[in-house]
Amino acid sequence: MNRKSKGMGLGIALGAALGVALGVMAGHIAIWLGIGVAIGMAIGSTLRRTTCANCEAAKRNRELAARS
Repeated sequence: MNRKSKGMGLGIALGAALGVALGVMAGHIAIWLGIGVAIGMAIGSTLRRTTCANCEAAKRNRELAARS
């Protein structure tokens, strides 16, 4: 399993938990669960980490090219 999948799964799980908690408090579990999962997917997509040396070098090259 790659890091992107782990980050997405973690984001969805956290979003679902938050959605259920808010849904119980508000009395509309189904609506808040959907909202929580959507927010979790957005958070999960930002949790990607690049630790690969080649990926970091390519990222640095893109940033240098963008500056010039």
